[in-house]
Amino acid sequence: MSTPHSASPSPPSSPPGTSGAEGEPRHAGWLELFFDLVFVAFVAQLSHGLHGDPGWREFGVFLGLYFPPWWMWANLTVSANLFQDDSARRRLAMLSAMLCLAVMAAAVPEADGDRGPAYALGYAGTRLVLLALWWPATRFPAPGRIPRWRPLTYCLLSALLWAGSAAVPAPWRYPVWAGLLLAEMVLLLTARGRGIPRRVHTGHLVERVGLFVIIVLGESVLGLITSADRTWTVQAGVVAVIGFVLLAALWWSYFDFASTAAERVIGTASAREAYLLARDVGGFLHFFVTAAVISMAAGLATAVDDSAHDHLARGTVWALAGGLAAYHAAHALIGLRFGRPPREVAVWAVPGVVVPLLVVLGTDVLAPWLVVLLLAAEAIAHLLYAKAAMARRAEGVTG
Repeated sequence: MSTPHSASPSPPSSPPGTSGAEGEPRHAGWLELFFDLVFVAFVAQLSHGLHGDPGWREFGVFLGLYFPPWWMWANLTVSANLFQDDSARRRLAMLSAMLCLAVMAAAVPEADGDRGPAYALGYAGTRLVLLALWWPATRFPAPGRIPRWRPLTYCLLSALLWAGSAAVPAPWRYPVWAGLLLAEMVLLLTARGRGIPRRVHTGHLVERVGLFVIIVLGESVLGLITSADRTWTVQAGVVAVIGFVLLAALWWSYFDFASTAAERVIGTASAREAYLLARDVGGFLHFFVTAAVISMAAGLATAVDDSAHDHLARGTVWALAGGLAAYHAAHALIGLRFGRPPREVAVWAVPGVVVPLLVVLGTDVLAPWLVVLLLAAEAIAHLLYAKAAMARRAEGVTG
């Protein structure tokens, strides 16, 4: 396993050069790993909101509160990817972003209520950090110079509007937040990769996204352990073990196939297309991948807690089985974005979505251990199919 290390110092005001070229190995630095720790708390807070028997409101609040920090993580990750800078200035900026996100995480339990202003102000602070990271690129020589109006609108104006939303009373502030996020996404999508000062470093980006997936899988394991400790029965132990098998199968398939495919496809794309793929797959579609795992984490924890019941609550099964269906659906969209033929994707994606949804239909008759077992069996079958498909492709290449 490679050891994380800081990127080689490079002044943020320097013009684009060869630093960070694809031929140079680059890994997550210690600052990036420290920065990710705040998301451990974030994931735990969000997962807790789905424990028990969540309804559509709880799922909606979860997705609404999860997207802003995820969106900021993706923006800061791309910034760190493009600008290799280990200066004190960048360190202070990233630590400031970490503090702002910590405020947001602390506000999550009542962000749809009294703590909404703190959540909004925390996000506004992260937009100012993003401005500090991108502003030096406005002084780069052409063609790597970023037009000043982009960071001024995408970062500064957004920060001011988010700060202003803290004064908007609930529930009106939530449509304001949605509108502001939509405006940010429109600005990013209309840019179409123009003005990116450096090529995206594929290995670093795939590693960073993979580390975030590890965070949400880790929260799932922690939830299993905590619930088993709290319940401490044979039934709870059985459900926890089967749940761990489910998570292990997801880990195995993700890091053997999904991350490998991402590195191959993005690494061989042109500079502009590599950025667009990174934006779509790393920024947008992995939101659904990680949200699905967080949902499953909450469902697994509740399944262990309620392992002695005749069946699980419908909201719990939706968190579990619906989360697995959403996980496969997100990966299907990623496969299509990478250019895989729809028929090839449908072979594994359709069963991956349909089987968990069929489990939801059996909510009232399936015991907790059986619900988790069926989902684990689907995940294992998916893993075995992926391994067989890769072996067939390898034989076709060498044949």
